[in-house]
Amino acid sequence: MERELAVIDPAFFAGLGAPTRFYLIRHGQSEANARRVVQGLRDFRLDDSGRAQAAALGAWLRDKGIETIRSSPLVRAKETAEILARELRLPSPAVLDELCEIDAGRFSGLSLEEAKLRFPEDYAAFERLSWEGVPDAERAEAVYARAVAAWTRLRDAALAGERRLACVTHGGLLQWLVRVTFGTRTWMPLLPTGNCGVFELFVEPVGGGAKL
Repeated sequence: MERELAVIDPAFFAGLGAPTRFYLIRHGQSEANARRVVQGLRDFRLDDSGRAQAAALGAWLRDKGIETIRSSPLVRAKETAEILARELRLPSPAVLDELCEIDAGRFSGLSLEEAKLRFPEDYAAFERLSWEGVPDAERAEAVYARAVAAWTRLRDAALAGERRLACVTHGGLLQWLVRVTFGTRTWMPLLPTGNCGVFELFVEPVGGGAKL
């Protein structure tokens, strides 16, 4: 029997005292991204291009009034968040484990070309179903639940008075931070999530509820 999962809808944000903006950010290009290596939970630093991307994003965000930054514990996200904090003259980012990347299972540490050669059947399923097609990758239901948990932490910070929050995460988890706001529970269709790409969610209190 499928477990009942929360929905990130207007009722979820009921109680916010003022309009709130959430900036959901993917980390800059890492050394593995440049080689098209699947990272999953493995740790890789940003390369020079990734650090430049983060600095440029910091400049773009400078007039957005961001008050706090939260980050995945993985190095590529933490380094991006630290660069943003310096650019925006904010305190060091807080780490949220819920923002960690998905577990990519047997594809971790392989380039996509290597994964295709080593696991041809799994790769064919991956092309159809994304990570749900990789047998030992993190399941969609688990990622959905983790995205809900991350949103709960962000929503609670907003309920405590923060009005402009940013978080730095990863392409896989970022997909789900956005998808859960539409009630989507499957990987397909995929959303574009380039390095240092940003999704913004604006929540406005309306008559005891909220408008997204």
